[in-house]
Amino acid sequence: MAFGITRAEMNAWKTKVAQGEIAFITHYWLDPRFPSMKTVTKVGCSDLAKLTRWCVSNGLNPQYIHHRSEYPHFDLLGSKQREILRKEKLWEQLERFRLDEQ
Repeated sequence: MAFGITRAEMNAWKTKVAQGEIAFITHYWLDPRFPSMKTVTKVGCSDLAKLTRWCVSNGLNPQYIHHRSEYPHFDLLGSKQREILRKEKLWEQLERFRLDEQ
């Protein structure tokens, strides 16, 4: 279950993903499989070759790309989530979701 973002933010992410851009969106998230995780960052791109290269260049296994309709994405959690958000200079997402405090 996702929350903490607006419909406009989700639609902007979807538009970028559909256009073949690497796009990031962070939101609050509850999943019983990961009880200690409170947020997830979805890195999406409809160009699967591009998304695969992005995963490999960031030390991530592209096998875990979610092939969901027209919005394929990779879920970032925990320390890797913070590392990538810093690398991509997505300061607003780090601050908004208090990820630098962890």
